[in-house]
Amino acid sequence: MIAFVSGPVAALAPTTAVIEVGGIGMAVQCTPDTLSGLRLGQEARLATSLVVREDSLTLYGFADDDERQVFELLQTASGVGPRLAQAMLAVHTPDALRVAVATGDEKALTAVPGIGKKGAQKLLLELKDRLGAPLGTGIGLQGTGTSARRPAPWRDQLHSALIGLGYAAREAEEAVAAVVPQAEASGGDPQVGVLLKSALQTLNRTR
Repeated sequence: MIAFVSGPVAALAPTTAVIEVGGIGMAVQCTPDTLSGLRLGQEARLATSLVVREDSLTLYGFADDDERQVFELLQTASGVGPRLAQAMLAVHTPDALRVAVATGDEKALTAVPGIGKKGAQKLLLELKDRLGAPLGTGIGLQGTGTSARRPAPWRDQLHSALIGLGYAAREAEEAVAAVVPQAEASGGDPQVGVLLKSALQTLNRTR
């Protein structure tokens, strides 16, 4: 198992970061919030989980070991693959998911693209004794694996993240427009992960 990767950031894409490790570029699938904290050319350390399929090897990257552990635990529930587990962590922090499961918060799970009401009810039952108690490290969106955030072109990042989660281009554009006031209120340096959560809530209200 590849437990983590550490090295300079060689490239960034809407869903992927390339970390140079010993002269080799490791492509790592990350949430928008984690990606928003990475800077080209600067050192980064991401906890990782390698998902092996017959036709592919995919490396998923996380801000810390706790996030990786929750990613792997989520996949022990029936019907949850790595993409859905990552989508859940794109919307909620590990502790927010623990709180949702502990309190039976069905609405929190249906905020994740791909999870309907019945699916949320099933997940609440299956995950009840698997994620553990909240650690008390914050219920908001997950922080990044680096100490500083970079000013990001948040509109493009948010739009690409929504497309990557399966929304149509028009839906993504409307959701981006809906969170403009929130982004402007942040003083010009909005956190993409926080905006993503708000955008998803907007989309769920219109469906």
